[in-house]
Amino acid sequence: MSQTLSVSNLLIVPLAPLVGSVLAGILGTKFGGNVIGRRASHTVTILGVLIAFIVSALTLQSVVQDGARFNETIYTWMVVGGLKMEVGFLVDGLTAMMMCVVTFVSLMVHIYTIGYMEEDEGYNRFFSYISLFTFSMLMLVMSNNMLQLFFGWEAVGLVSYLLIGFWFNKPTAIFANMKAFMVNRVGDFGFILGIGLIASFAGTLNYAEAFAKSAELSALNLPGTDWMLVTVICICLFIGAMGKSAQFPLHIWLPDSMEGPTPISALIHAATMVTAGIFMVARMSPFFELSDTALSFVMVIGSITALFMGFLGIVQNDIKRVVAYSTLSQLGYMTVALGASAYSVAVFHLMTHAFFKALLFLAAGSVIMGVHHNQDIRWMGGLRKYMPITWITSLLGSLALIGTPFFAGFYSKDSIIEAVMESHLPGAGFAQFAVLAGVFVTAFYSFRMYFLVFHGKERFDQNPDAHDGHHDGHDDHHGDAHHPHESPWVVTVPLVLLAIPSVVIGYLAIGPMLFGDFFKDSIFVNSELHPAMEELKHAFHGPMQMAMHSLTSLPLLLATAGVLLAYVFYMLKPEWPAAIKRTFMPIFILLENKYYMDWINENIVVKGGQALGRAFWKVGDQAIIDGGIVNGSWKLIGVVSSVVRKVQTGYLYHYAMVMILGIFVLMTYFVFRT
Repeated sequence: MSQTLSVSNLLIVPLAPLVGSVLAGILGTKFGGNVIGRRASHTVTILGVLIAFIVSALTLQSVVQDGARFNETIYTWMVVGGLKMEVGFLVDGLTAMMMCVVTFVSLMVHIYTIGYMEEDEGYNRFFSYISLFTFSMLMLVMSNNMLQLFFGWEAVGLVSYLLIGFWFNKPTAIFANMKAFMVNRVGDFGFILGIGLIASFAGTLNYAEAFAKSAELSALNLPGTDWMLVTVICICLFIGAMGKSAQFPLHIWLPDSMEGPTPISALIHAATMVTAGIFMVARMSPFFELSDTALSFVMVIGSITALFMGFLGIVQNDIKRVVAYSTLSQLGYMTVALGASAYSVAVFHLMTHAFFKALLFLAAGSVIMGVHHNQDIRWMGGLRKYMPITWITSLLGSLALIGTPFFAGFYSKDSIIEAVMESHLPGAGFAQFAVLAGVFVTAFYSFRMYFLVFHGKERFDQNPDAHDGHHDGHDDHHGDAHHPHESPWVVTVPLVLLAIPSVVIGYLAIGPMLFGDFFKDSIFVNSELHPAMEELKHAFHGPMQMAMHSLTSLPLLLATAGVLLAYVFYMLKPEWPAAIKRTFMPIFILLENKYYMDWINENIVVKGGQALGRAFWKVGDQAIIDGGIVNGSWKLIGVVSSVVRKVQTGYLYHYAMVMILGIFVLMTYFVFRT
């Protein structure tokens, strides 16, 4: 029998990080007079997130073991007509899992930040921001209605703006946070249109009430068109996901967001903001199941992102940007799974990816600290003996990322590939090619970075830019620039704690999450029309058998080939990549310029928009409205009045003449009419 969860316990989850954020943000900064110091600021924020994690873990236990559920309104804000605007929580398997992932990764990032931001002047402000970010994401995933979903959606966007531009004296950071903010506004415009259509035609913002009317909506067309209403709703909602989850062509903000401090790269781009779009589509599965057109659109966009963003990872030399393009590619994999109606597989990969990608980002930050804030992997090498904990955790994270059997990423990534193979929607053929080719590409760029950083010759003392300032925004306070070193325990402990689920969580969770009842009332799939999950269920005989079967599979062969090629290119024959680059220079130029997407946006989209805006201003505003309607109306009145007043002479015979002329005109009119 299902049990109801406690309202007070659920309120603790988002409010504890919010309280920590407010205390650190007001009392720990100049705004509040610096009443509390650094130790107190990080203590209250870490304590808030720790409490949220403990309550989330207990909630997940109740959901899994006791079948506990919660779906109630906490507060009614207003009622407009019959439309209720409320704050409420929906806690089921999907929400409970997301609560645990968000709070655990956030807790690791908070602890890690103590070491990474040790000497930064904005220490207390940073802790306030990341706790506020955690609160925003929790409000998003716990919502039971679209109003609260949109609040959390916009709140994570706002706080990400503050975090990406945290070093506000750094021009590149200011450009990056504005770029992220503006690109997300494009996606959010589609998102709010989708919500508006649901509110208009379903008459509610509540999930359960809207889903109950999904069959009625599927029978309607968008007024004035032949388009299915539910297709338009789903595509609009997915455009919002394209912005938040950085899908092509709205992906351009995510690599530039690496201008923010490394801890926030891990938090935003592994477990929270970029996964919001994936979570939202999974939550909206009752709508998406009604439109094959929308699912095909989702699948194709995800395929393009998975493959072509992976190619860009090959040519990156900034350690954080390599991991960033990896995030883009993996988000593409999740989106492909959504398009194949394998929502549970997408969310499963979201969970496993959150752990190993947070690990890789934080490990990258540890490397940056160890080599004194150099981020160029070409000037690293041989760090394995200097940074053993960072080395082994990075290796585990990389193995999970490329889908090594028994690691977390293997179970989720292989499940995506199998689900796509079972899909028969338009675009599934290209998606199948993209996810298979992406396996090779991912393995190649991941181990290119791994070998260049941890193996081979030591090149960290040859960096020509070593004394020209630091890439990551603050000064070097970590020792002599010629001797790399392991990071302090507040950095390495989160690495170890993230490495554990990166290895084991896939093996433990694949059965209940994909083929059990974990998502039974969270995700809806029409298995008759979209049988991918049923086919996977029939082929699944346990995590051990799945791993053993993969030893002869094509994905493992491709991943192994990628690793071996990276080893040959960067360990045995380092001159080969340079020769290949010279031979295929046009392709490398295309990749180094990121398919010219930034150029297109800056020179065509932005300048085109500015030109269109000027045209509307000059023609529409100045010429038509001001010149024609406003000024033209009074000028016309002036002309008419100047003519009319000439007959207003005061002489009786003038008025008699006008009356006679008027009678003559009327008589002529009626004569010709008859």
